Amino acid sequence: MSLSSSDSLFARALQLIPGGVNSPVRAFRSVGGAPFFVKAARGATLVTVDDRELIDFVCTWGPAIHGHNHPHIKAAIAAALENGTSFGTPNPYEVEMAELIVKFVPSIQKVRMCNSGTEATMSAIRLARGFTQRDKIIKFSGCYHGHSDSLLIKAGSGALTHGNPDSAGVPASFARETVVLPYNDRAALEAGFAANPGEIACVIIEPFCGNVGFIMPDAGYLSYLREITAKHGALLIFDEVMTGFRIAKGGVQERETIAPDLTCLGKIIGGGLPVGAFGGRADVMDHLAPLGPVYQAGTLSGNPLAMAAGIAALRLLEEQNPYARLDALGQKLRNAVLAACHAKGLAAQVPQCGSMFSIFFTATPVRDYATALTGDAKLFARFFHACLTRGVYLAPSAYEAAFISTAHEGAAIDRACEIFAESIRAL
Repeated sequence: MSLSSSDSLFARALQLIPGGVNSPVRAFRSVGGAPFFVKAARGATLVTVDDRELIDFVCTWGPAIHGHNHPHIKAAIAAALENGTSFGTPNPYEVEMAELIVKFVPSIQKVRMCNSGTEATMSAIRLARGFTQRDKIIKFSGCYHGHSDSLLIKAGSGALTHGNPDSAGVPASFARETVVLPYNDRAALEAGFAANPGEIACVIIEPFCGNVGFIMPDAGYLSYLREITAKHGALLIFDEVMTGFRIAKGGVQERETIAPDLTCLGKIIGGGLPVGAFGGRADVMDHLAPLGPVYQAGTLSGNPLAMAAGIAALRLLEEQNPYARLDALGQKLRNAVLAACHAKGLAAQVPQCGSMFSIFFTATPVRDYATALTGDAKLFARFFHACLTRGVYLAPSAYEAAFISTAHEGAAIDRACEIFAESIRAL
């Protein structure tokens, strides 16, 4: 039997790239099978090298809120490209991007661009430690904040999918500076501060979790988090790399009216190109070099192509304000999945807010890392392949959020609802 184009490419990749993928979340280890390769994407659709068209709910893991290859974003990149790919100096796009971020995100007074979400969270942690002159940090089980050493402890995303929430290569001395607590547990947070008096530099959190599946906070939990960090002189960092500009124009903090001290951003502000940013209170941000003693740098930070793409993406959000429409699409999908599961006699939880959702096959309400793990991962793997066979692509993991774009409106969302129902009936 001859190999398909995807199979051939994957065989070649396995010889040269660890696991055949450049990011573990792209592997199919937890659902079985081999990843497919994509040659093009447009709107809500991926086109594989084997000429299959798939309705895509990964959306480049979040950035494609306007769908793939949007003409406005494509034109913005083309226009910027006429003037060069990188300058190594300040450029006008950086200033416009900073103005937009400060305008959109309520708590940000100053912002620094970088090249990835990992860089953003890593830098925000260093800044918090430098500002407070404390070493320890608090994070939450299942919350993934990139792959820097201090944060890859009890992490979600690919680390959880592959059964290695504690990565090899992270020194035990680093791990001791990170206090890991359960999400949505006020008593644990109080105990964490009590056990480390005057030592906690910051608390970092995905305010709506997206890397252990999509999980929302209990009512009042984020407000409590704001109160307890202020009480103990620790900074509050919202990792809104996924939720920023997606849950609302100003992210979760706009929706919940919470003002963190620092915010980490990425995804949408690159319009599909590599990007990250962190920002917050001016007095904290001014501790960064060249003004202050906390060093952070990046040769390609504020890259003109990435900035141009991100500006176009943010301008579209400002003009269209699509959040009510996206939430309607999310509710339609949620209702379709729950109705099909009910008819089949399957227990399921489908947490959803705006354009983010997850499907957990469990009778237990999912509100943290432990309850997420009650989901039937083997059943999800069967569901994943049933959907893929019928033309819908979900993340190849039971522990990742799914994303919706404005391009899903109309035929794509209707067909996806049908495919979800058909796939559940086939389980």
